[in-house]
Amino acid sequence: MNLNSIPAFQDNYIWVLSEDDGRCLIVDPGEAAPVLRAIEEHQWQPEAILLTHHHNDHVGGVQALRDAFPDVVVYGPAETQHKGTTQVVAEGDTVTVLGQDFSVFATPGHTLGHICFFSFPYLFCGDTLFSGGCGRLFEGTATQMYQSFCKINALPDDTVICCAHEYTLGNMKFAVSVLPQDAEVQEYYKKVSELRAKNEKTLPVILKNERKINLFLRTEDADLIEVINQERVLQHPEERFAWLRAKKDAF
Repeated sequence: MNLNSIPAFQDNYIWVLSEDDGRCLIVDPGEAAPVLRAIEEHQWQPEAILLTHHHNDHVGGVQALRDAFPDVVVYGPAETQHKGTTQVVAEGDTVTVLGQDFSVFATPGHTLGHICFFSFPYLFCGDTLFSGGCGRLFEGTATQMYQSFCKINALPDDTVICCAHEYTLGNMKFAVSVLPQDAEVQEYYKKVSELRAKNEKTLPVILKNERKINLFLRTEDADLIEVINQERVLQHPEERFAWLRAKKDAF
């Protein structure tokens, strides 16, 4: 399996998993043109499209890709059934593509019907978890997003997190503002700053590293709790998660 990312729009990544024989699956194609160019360049043969949620920057290219490849199967949550999905999937389902079994689990928060696809080591998590951050809550609640993060955090250390936006630098600026004394947060912020200065990608990332630098995965962390308690004593991790999300919204 070869993992590829195709830049789209201003900061989206469209992920492609391909076999050496050219068969491939495509994740969240928000626009078709860059995907079609990559397909021609690499001589890929798309077998399936995976959709994590209904937002147009994730589904906008589906119809054009279906027109070009009529046999492609499009798997997505119920909220994408009018956005080109041909097979609706939900939590507990398994999707088999390219001989790989992808487990589907619900991750509401960014949207109510958001899902993730996982086949070790690859996690396609759309706009749920970003490197150093989490998706905005357009439809769901902070509690729902916290529970979605708990599901992701239960995956193996070496999980390769394939999120859909290059938001890492902004997320790490926020993390540094909250925990300026944290050496690992500072180190990752420096690394990300250097990569982005050269217009290089920061994704994908590994879950065990994310656990160190993503404050939304550190709601039980003593240093973070101490900072939050200076403003407001919150007893539960989901409350601290909501505090972080509100601070990030205002950052």
